[in-house]
Amino acid sequence: MRYNFAHQIFLGKSSQNTLLRKTGMSFFKRKFIKQLIASFADLLPILAVILFFQLFVIGQPLADIVDLIIGTLLVILGLTFFVIGLELSLFPIGESMALAFAKKGSVFWLLSFAFCLGFGTTIAEPALIAVANEAAEVASQGGMIKTSDEAKSDYTLGLRITVAFSVGIAIVIGVLRILHGWPLHYLIISGYCAVVVITPFAPDEIIGIAYDSGGVTTSTITVPLVTALGVGLATAIKGRNPMTDGFGLIAFASLTPMIFVMAYGILL
Repeated sequence: MRYNFAHQIFLGKSSQNTLLRKTGMSFFKRKFIKQLIASFADLLPILAVILFFQLFVIGQPLADIVDLIIGTLLVILGLTFFVIGLELSLFPIGESMALAFAKKGSVFWLLSFAFCLGFGTTIAEPALIAVANEAAEVASQGGMIKTSDEAKSDYTLGLRITVAFSVGIAIVIGVLRILHGWPLHYLIISGYCAVVVITPFAPDEIIGIAYDSGGVTTSTITVPLVTALGVGLATAIKGRNPMTDGFGLIAFASLTPMIFVMAYGILL
């Protein structure tokens, strides 16, 4: 009887685990299909614009239609997996760590984490890497740096570190704003005033790169984690509103690179 009883318990747990797996798989399939349709809907206007101008304005047929279809499908799949990955991992991680640091009560470790998060996510941004490489090529052709691969590599690395450092500082300022309740618009206006002041002193060749650096830093890796950090921190701190205090970190992350990159060009 003991064997039968234990066997029944085992069968019950096994069937329960099977049910949970089936339920989880069913939920994931529904979520995946829903996000797949949403990704296609998001890309549809872009595809429509390209097809319209290609066929009716330029008046040329599409080349390599098979490659175009395959590439489009890959983009839709990639965007779908990316969005689902954000919801399953990056957003929860950012919010949970913000809550943990808020409960810990150590401002030093919170600011240290904020700086490392801003620096680490920015240095790995594919868009920043691409822009830095292109900027090195242009700088070598314009005579700003030597044409050797070593000089271009050093220029690229220096630009990436400068931008990443500036974003780290920006996230620290944003976290301090959330902690102390500073008005967002005062800080943003002051930052853009600094951009206007420093622009005339920066080399002409670096100004465009500096302005573009503010955009490429707020891309696929930085935005999810930084947004989750701000919202999670504002949620955890008493007296803060996630809607009014949790957002704004991305604005700092796109502002400070312009100042730091122009300063980098002046010092270079």
